[in-house]
Amino acid sequence: MDQPQNQSLHVAILPSPGMGHVIPMVEFAKRLVGNHNFTVTFVVPNAGPPSTAMRSVFTGLPDSIHLEFLPPVNFDDLPEGSKIEMQIALTVVRSLASIRHALESLVSRRVGLVALVVDHFGLDAFGVARDLNLSSYLFYPSAATALSVILHLRELDKTTSLDYWELPDPVKIPGSFPIPGKDLPDPILDRKSDVYKLTLKKSTQYRLADGIIVNTFNDLERGVISSLQKRETSEQLPRVYPVGPLVKMERTTLVEEESNCLTWLDGQARGSVLFVSFGSGGTLSSRQINELALGLEKSEERFLWVVRPPNDKAASAAYFKVNRQNESSFDFLPEGFLSRTRDRGLVVASWAPQAQILSHDSTGGFLTHCGWNSILESLVNGVPLIVWPLFAEQRMNAFLLTEDIKVALRPTAGESGFVEKEQIARVVKALMEEEGEEREKLRKRMEKLKAAAAAALSEDGNSTKALAEVAYVWKSQIGN
Repeated sequence: MDQPQNQSLHVAILPSPGMGHVIPMVEFAKRLVGNHNFTVTFVVPNAGPPSTAMRSVFTGLPDSIHLEFLPPVNFDDLPEGSKIEMQIALTVVRSLASIRHALESLVSRRVGLVALVVDHFGLDAFGVARDLNLSSYLFYPSAATALSVILHLRELDKTTSLDYWELPDPVKIPGSFPIPGKDLPDPILDRKSDVYKLTLKKSTQYRLADGIIVNTFNDLERGVISSLQKRETSEQLPRVYPVGPLVKMERTTLVEEESNCLTWLDGQARGSVLFVSFGSGGTLSSRQINELALGLEKSEERFLWVVRPPNDKAASAAYFKVNRQNESSFDFLPEGFLSRTRDRGLVVASWAPQAQILSHDSTGGFLTHCGWNSILESLVNGVPLIVWPLFAEQRMNAFLLTEDIKVALRPTAGESGFVEKEQIARVVKALMEEEGEEREKLRKRMEKLKAAAAAALSEDGNSTKALAEVAYVWKSQIGN
């Protein structure tokens, strides 16, 4: 039934600390507020004061989106070297009392709270939602293929005693292109690890959700989405709602250095620049950074590279002096590299406005670590990819983009385990050469996906309808 006129519809969202989860959940909240007149409260667990990056994501939000940062939890008792996945999961577990208090407060204020939405690490809060008679929904910020892997994990776990990377044949995931075991998500590769056991537990908890909201769209993962929706009946899986691509599109106010990237792009030819970035947490070794730099130089193509200190060398203040374009600010790069590439390359330290760079006319390619947010930002802008996965589910994403969807190239590592400069130069030239046959094939496929993404989010699009279905279910609960 429709809501009473004096009562709003309210949803609580529980994000885990990772930015790759927070950003799409915020975009989901904005569409829920803008398209369906909901009010949203973010209940944010943390292990310390919210980071600058976290707070920046929560700035400038509509008045109907509220924030409640929970008291930080303490990790002093954790053994040194604990996996980040375990820390994030424990952040939620140790915040359960605070989560309960926040949700009880919303219920007592009669704000029309109907549902709790959590991500992969927040599933333990489902018990609190049930106690308060709230619907429990999982928000999955990554590919539907990764979701299908986790939902299939219990069955997969029974089929072999080997680690999945040892399997001689690709792993068959329902609805998916068969995936080599070595390219499955990192958390399930070591079956003896605590992270594997945690993920196996999550595979069961996923099935307790009243619905699963996924940041993808039909034309991107049609087979997997169709399989998941068919399995709702046969395996009693939760209803799956593909509502993506959820990416941040609004232009934000930039500081001078960030604006310099866009000013530099303004002076480059259309589609001539390769954007190189490994996301907010991706780093390379000293040797691999050296090979990447020399490969970019050898390609003779234009590039904008967001570079971080190597992960095998302690960062020092000398790396990032006030004038970050001084060669001495990047003393881990090959000697003379900045001088030799000055006329066709721009190197910036640590961060750049990625969404604005990918939407710029001069950007013609993206060398990426294959985080799902970065992939979707490329898709909505029609920018073909070079994939260089580092961790999490990124190798699987890279495999799908190159072998199934076919909108990306992937450099291969040599016998040394490093991707060498000759290989990097070859792949960069193949993607960026103006008249290249390979570039043209990738560009045409990516343009089709760009149009499909726009269609999915249009007024009558599949993703818009899926979001409307979720909203309708929640609205029908008022008064029940």
